[in-house]
Amino acid sequence: MTIGNSGKFYLTERDIQQNDTAVDTVADSIKMALFTNSITTPNFDTNTAYAVAPFNANEVATPSGGVAIAGAAHSVSTGTLVFDANDTAWGSQTFSTARAALGYDDTIAAPVAKPALIVITFGADFGPTAGIFTIQWAVGGIWTWDLTP
Repeated sequence: MTIGNSGKFYLTERDIQQNDTAVDTVADSIKMALFTNSITTPNFDTNTAYAVAPFNANEVATPSGGVAIAGAAHSVSTGTLVFDANDTAWGSQTFSTARAALGYDDTIAAPVAKPALIVITFGADFGPTAGIFTIQWAVGGIWTWDLTP
């Protein structure tokens, strides 16, 4: 299987908008976990969380569960909400098969534990040999949300 597009997860976003879950992308522990291209293509309408299919197998790198992002912040520019953070790094690793990263809230336990927020695909397999693996976030942020009517 090939991991298709990057994207945000509908069910998590719906739960946030309906105030069914209290995801706080700045104060909570938002983690990024790396996965191989062997996971089933994520379904952004139905997949819900880390450790739930398809994100319950084929994780690469340690620690299991990924690493927490640091420096998370929101900003608004010309009607666009931007979520950004410091680049995310995994120290002293050896792997060659990281194809995508799942961002999830490791703090939330209900209504869904560890709700999936976003998948970011790399387009190819990457990895270090006895080195540091870093995701360098785009200058425009990890994700943006156009709020202009």
